[in-house]
Amino acid sequence: MRRLILPMLVAAAASLPGIASAQSGDAAAGQRVFNQCRACHTADQGGRNGVGPNLFGIVGRKAASIDGFRYSANMRSLAEGGLEWNEDRLRAYITNPKAVVPQGSMSFPGLRNETQLNDLIAYLSTLK
Repeated sequence: MRRLILPMLVAAAASLPGIASAQSGDAAAGQRVFNQCRACHTADQGGRNGVGPNLFGIVGRKAASIDGFRYSANMRSLAEGGLEWNEDRLRAYITNPKAVVPQGSMSFPGLRNETQLNDLIAYLSTLK
């Protein structure tokens, strides 16, 4: 019974207007937040890889799927296990990359500001 209660509470809370709007973001503001990412990533369709892979189309993309980019062994292993970059996984990864990919090569320590995080994910979601 306990196992059913928590998912029901989470689903109910997510449907509340205040909770839903907390995760919505401003894509224009997110584009400015992305400037922190530009040292390693590009976001242009067909753009080059940098120190990190090109992030165009990242939302909904299978992890470690950009041809020609050298991903860490840990990232490749997670991708083989089915890791796909949806908004929730991106949120967890951007907040604390080492919590999602412990032996990954991303040196960014994480984005902790919730507003900036929501805005950045809103921006990344527009890259289609």
